[in-house]
Amino acid sequence: MSIRPIHSSRKRNPAADTPPVALHGRAEADLAFVRAAVERTSLFSAVPGVGGVVMGLTAIAAAPLAALQPTHTRWLAVWVCEAALAGVIGAIGIALKARRRGVPLDVGPARRFALGLTPPIVAGGALTFACVRADAWSLIPPIWLLCYGIAVLGAGAVSATRVVPALGAAFMLTGFAAIASPVSWGDAYMALAFGIAHIVAGAVIARHHGG
Repeated sequence: MSIRPIHSSRKRNPAADTPPVALHGRAEADLAFVRAAVERTSLFSAVPGVGGVVMGLTAIAAAPLAALQPTHTRWLAVWVCEAALAGVIGAIGIALKARRRGVPLDVGPARRFALGLTPPIVAGGALTFACVRADAWSLIPPIWLLCYGIAVLGAGAVSATRVVPALGAAFMLTGFAAIASPVSWGDAYMALAFGIAHIVAGAVIARHHGG
């Protein structure tokens, strides 16, 4: 009489042999995903790189033209026209990049970006008017540099790239240097910050942050 081996009727589950995923590993992965999603929705990623380069080029062209003007009024007119042109270029650059990347301009990060950028620029315009009334023309370059630096620093707080706050800091340093330097160096400092610094920052953004 032979004894037959008894086979279990239950099928082997391959999944049962797989070691369970460590809970802390899954938690870290979930946390990284949530953090990345929050950053994408809370940071503004439509800062234009190519537009920044073009803005810088207009400032470099304006600096020697402004320096050749025979009167303070005409000197200011050159820089005001350049600022208006640069503003239009920047706005178009933001709109095009936002459209390409699908970034909304009427909610969240875009509003905070504008809120950080606009008030110091408006204050700079008011201080410019005050300088003209007081015949303090030499104060205009430092005021523009400092106010724009504050504006870019404020906007950079919600920017997806660290280049933006670095650009704001560069403007601030240039503004302090302009205060401590001879009055005749004003146009050179304007060309350095509004021109070269914009070009460098724009090139970095264009290369590493999607144009």
